[in-house]
Amino acid sequence: MMANAAMRFKRLGGNRDDMEMKNVGVGMSRKVISQFTWVPTGVESRKSPIKAAAAAAAGPGRRRAIRSEAKSTMAPPEDQPERVNNESSSVYASSPVDNRPISTIVFVIAMQTEAQPLVTKFQLAEDVDPPFPKGVPWVRYYGNYKDLNINIVCPGKDSALGVDCVGTVSASLITYASIQALKPDLIINAGTAGGFKAKGASIGDVFLVSHAAFHDRRIPIPVFDLYGVGLRQACPTPNLLKELNMKVGKLSTGDSLDMSPTDETSITANEATLKDMEGAAVAYVSDLLKVPAILLKAVTDIVDGDKPTAEEFLQNLLAVTAALDEAATRVVDFISGKSLSDL
Repeated sequence: MMANAAMRFKRLGGNRDDMEMKNVGVGMSRKVISQFTWVPTGVESRKSPIKAAAAAAAGPGRRRAIRSEAKSTMAPPEDQPERVNNESSSVYASSPVDNRPISTIVFVIAMQTEAQPLVTKFQLAEDVDPPFPKGVPWVRYYGNYKDLNINIVCPGKDSALGVDCVGTVSASLITYASIQALKPDLIINAGTAGGFKAKGASIGDVFLVSHAAFHDRRIPIPVFDLYGVGLRQACPTPNLLKELNMKVGKLSTGDSLDMSPTDETSITANEATLKDMEGAAVAYVSDLLKVPAILLKAVTDIVDGDKPTAEEFLQNLLAVTAALDEAATRVVDFISGKSLSDL
């Protein structure tokens, strides 16, 4: 029931080539100007049964009004990228906050196994009375590294089952609570992910995520389908990319470790190189509260490979976490003494 759309996503303030994404849903004559930006550049659609019913219910007068509104708000495709680029550059680069040195960083990490090497590296202490609601299992580590206040927050262990609280719900909650309590200048979501060998991913690779979207929020209703995909562009870091020479890829997030055929279709539409269970949720909350977010993902398993995902994930977790630790340290070293606009 979804219509197909060809959408161009422009990196905000960056200098990388435009990236094309197809089949993510119905096209909209809308632009979002924030640290995350998406721009529709051309639409081909078929009238679905839902659209047909909606049009019939609206009546001819309303249909004419809708067409009129669309014409008045939709600029010619060739004009849109330049205009949005100008607006987004001014919004991002002119903010006084962006020119202030980064002081406080919050790492959002789903599993404490993934977090522990960084806790050791930065010599952080566990907060025995964290600034979170009483009774939640969330954990905070904190301390100073160079000129930065470093926080690492984890959702902790499920009180009934004793396993890490992975997934989008826990990630969203702890990201929201940490932004409210700790007032960070920057969020870094660091963790492991599955990778697609067809997109060039290998075990142990660490990627800087360019875009994050969901693949299991399927809402086959016009406009709601785009909301379900929830595409966000990460904080632009052209200088960091150039200095550290990191791999870059798109991330698709869902609440299952495995991949169903339906998920695979959505992940393909998201043009994802990586698949995880938290990234897009962290990006959504960070965008909602206007805090820039960087997503670092290390590949533990090959989603389109021959080995079972769970087996390969557990086999490689410790070794890949060490690679993630090294990459995250390099990122923090680069950030030290810089402002957002320097990244």
